Amino acid sequence: MTLVVPGAKQRAAHSTAPERPTWLPAWPIASVLALYPLWWALGLGVLIFLIMAVPMLVLLVRRRAAGRMLRLPPGFLWWAVFLAAVVISIVALGADPPGTVAEHASDRLLAVVYRLAVYASMTILLIYAGNLTEDELPRKRLVKLLGWLFVVTVAGGLLGMVAGRFEFTSPVEWLLPGEIRSKGFVQSLVHPYAAQIMDLVGGEKPRPAAPWGYTNTWGNNFCLLMGWLVVAAWATRRARHKVFALLCLGAAIAPAVVSLNRGLWIGIGVVVCYVAIRYVLMGRLWIIGAVVLAGAGLVVALFVTPLGDVVNARLDNGKSNGVRSFLVERAVDGFAHSPIVGYGSTRNTIGGRNSITVGESSGCERCGNFTVGGNGQFWQLMYAHGAVGTIAYLGFFGYGLWRFRRDRTPIGIAGSAAIVSSFAAMFWYNAIPTPLAFMFLAYALLWRNQLEGDAHAR
Repeated sequence: MTLVVPGAKQRAAHSTAPERPTWLPAWPIASVLALYPLWWALGLGVLIFLIMAVPMLVLLVRRRAAGRMLRLPPGFLWWAVFLAAVVISIVALGADPPGTVAEHASDRLLAVVYRLAVYASMTILLIYAGNLTEDELPRKRLVKLLGWLFVVTVAGGLLGMVAGRFEFTSPVEWLLPGEIRSKGFVQSLVHPYAAQIMDLVGGEKPRPAAPWGYTNTWGNNFCLLMGWLVVAAWATRRARHKVFALLCLGAAIAPAVVSLNRGLWIGIGVVVCYVAIRYVLMGRLWIIGAVVLAGAGLVVALFVTPLGDVVNARLDNGKSNGVRSFLVERAVDGFAHSPIVGYGSTRNTIGGRNSITVGESSGCERCGNFTVGGNGQFWQLMYAHGAVGTIAYLGFFGYGLWRFRRDRTPIGIAGSAAIVSSFAAMFWYNAIPTPLAFMFLAYALLWRNQLEGDAHAR
């Protein structure tokens, strides 16, 4: 006789049913990085980071619902305070600080929504990347993907040099109404082009921008990604990978110089000096000879090629210095009027730095109506989100540098160097969207390196 317990069949059936998988797939991140040239050509470009945040969020929620714990990055409270400051600062969106163009709060809402979407998407990216395991996405593979994007950046720079006026209408752009796709901001998102054409040293010249939309973003990402190519190449025993990395770094000199991007030149110096100091403190004094040798090679290259003349011309023509100083003054003045919460977003100045009657026009796009907070992440944080937002933003990345300061692995040094370069760049580059993505991926690698490195050691 068989004893039948009420509900036993149902429980047995339930126990034999396949459990919902709790692992996180690598494809939401890997596809963004590996296929970025394709996304750029389709007109998705930087938007792909926002798009892929949706499946990342769904997968994270599904994993949490299945009972698996989700880790939050070290110092996440700082970032949570920053996000709260961004939201709270919207209450001041209708304010018109002295010297700025008066607008209704609704006219500024689109930029605020975009910025909120970027910060939310990047937060999801950080949490997702940090919760991936070695079985799901090995750190070495993520490093290779970031190194690949440096190669893409160099290729885009070379394209901007030899075909500065190359551009085409993307499929996404074709789908947009004409009045929308004609806007400059939308063009920077969906319209692929090789370079920005600017007059900085006498005559209009192309400044590499592909595939990142702006020359300044191109330079910022250059500094954030270059270390990962070196780490990826020296993580393998194959000599051809090292040779390729050296050739790529050599080829990167030309577009870096032609970009006329002084912030990029400073950023490269910051990265090299930081890495050299870290290695010297580790007792590896050979790095001094390597830096001296590389510096000598660079000087020779500038001396025997026309690139040296380009550098001298840029240093002799500081056309952007006055505008930057003007915008810094406006940002500091605005901060003084609203130091706690800021103004929720950027503002456009009335006129230019020489006269309030000068304005932007089709014949002179850079004559006036400059964007306060558009000349560097630090100034945007101060102006748009006040002291609370600025301190919380800097506190998060500063805490990360302190928390992972003892990581002497190649990943640890490259990740810290990327964050250090972002601290230097914040005074002339804005960080959203792609630079912030690469800062967060560097943070995630440092975070995982600590967790998984310690686990391997145990």
